[in-house]
This record gives sequence, structure tokens and C-alpha cells, in this order.
Amino acid sequence: MSEAITIEADGPLRIVRLNRPEQLNAINDELHLELTQLFPKLSADADARAAVITGAGRAFSAGGDFDLLDRMAKDRGLRHSVIAEGRELVLNMIRCRLPVVAAVNGPAVGLGCSVIALSDVVYMAESAYLSDPHVVVGLVAADGGPLTWPLHTSLLLAKEYAFTGDRISAQRAAEIGLANHVVPDDEVLSAALATAKKIAALPRQAVEATKRVLNMHLERAVLATIDFAMASESESFNTDDLRANVDRFLKG
Repeated sequence: MSEAITIEADGPLRIVRLNRPEQLNAINDELHLELTQLFPKLSADADARAAVITGAGRAFSAGGDFDLLDRMAKDRGLRHSVIAEGRELVLNMIRCRLPVVAAVNGPAVGLGCSVIALSDVVYMAESAYLSDPHVVVGLVAADGGPLTWPLHTSLLLAKEYAFTGDRISAQRAAEIGLANHVVPDDEVLSAALATAKKIAALPRQAVEATKRVLNMHLERAVLATIDFAMASESESFNTDDLRANVDRFLKG
């Protein structure tokens, strides 16, 4: 990993930080690629038993970098490459052998929200929130949330939040099944670490095979939808709505 993602070893735990704090950990080319590569790397770490993922600074991730979206709209080759990475990232998270505990220390938007949706246990700081604004920006919501939310919450709620991109407060996320626990802001990392340590101390094969059993439900659902979703997202980069929204943001 380069500086876009840091990994700290703490015995059998791996503490992963998205590390663009000045940009609120917005997803640029480098961070997108490193997230895609992260989970096979964790799986290949023979001494690792569990991982905690969080954001450096005051956000988990502010979502997609608009400069990257602008270049994807203009460059078909880049678009296809990044969207292919996105498909790989989703499947890599689902197939990662380590239990992944999310410590949502601040806003988790777009792909940041998707990473939370694909994690195994989710702790949210009281002030944190989730949001998937793909549709609002003009993009098909092709990763994370719409792929997995129907398994976490009701289909009606998944539709509402996917269509509107509305913020889901930490308390609301816990109420509807998108988070496990809400804790004070200054305790979110320590709470996530405590659970990760508890899991890491359990019998290894039992934990990893049980995660795989549970995630087979997730993988079947994702494989049924992801190719249509990714192809549709690629098409939405050609729309006037997406172009207008990106231009508005970049000029603002």
C-alpha cells in the first residue's frame, strides 16, 4: 500500500485507514485501486485474523472525487478500467477471509458507504452518517448499497435511500439494520477494535468458514445483479444529467 491506505499490524489485527484526510478520504484513482487490492492482500497475510477499517481525519470517506468522475466521463478507457476495478472490489470484499469490522468515524458517502455495506460488523460514531448519492449525481448506483442493502434492510428502505441519496444518521442506520452499534465519536475505533480482538481470539477455521457460509448468500445476490449494474453505470457517464452535475460541482 502507498500513503493512500495505511495498514497497521497489532498482533493478529490489521488496522486499515483510508488516508486522504485533507480530501475527506474522497476516492481518487489511487485510493480506488488500492481498495481493490487491499482485501486479497489481507487474505494473503497468514498472521492476520481480523481487520478494522476506518478513515483518517474527520471522515470515513466523502465518496467519489469529482475530478475522477470528470475524467471518466471524457475517457471511455479510464471509465471501463475504473468500473472493472469496482466490480473486483465488491467481490474481493465479499470473498475476503478475514472478518472486517468498520469503524465509521465520520461521513461515509458513495463508495465509502459501499465499503460499510460490505463490511461484516459496523460501528458508527454518533455524528457519522451514510449516504449513497449516485442517482442524485446522475449515475446508476452499481456497487455496495443497492447490491447489498436489500439483505440488510427492507427492499422499500433500500429503494428510498438509493433513489434519494438522503443521509442516514447513525441512529437510523442501526434501527434499520445498516449498522450494528452506535457509540460516542471518541469511542468508535476502540469499540471496533475490541470486537475485532474478540473475533481474532476465536477458533480461526470456525470463524473464517462461518463468514464464508454467511457471505455465500451475499455473493449469490451480488452476482445476480452486478454485471447489469456496472454496464448501466458506464452508460450513465454519457448522459447530460451527469455532465451537468459534474460541471456544476467543479465550477462551484
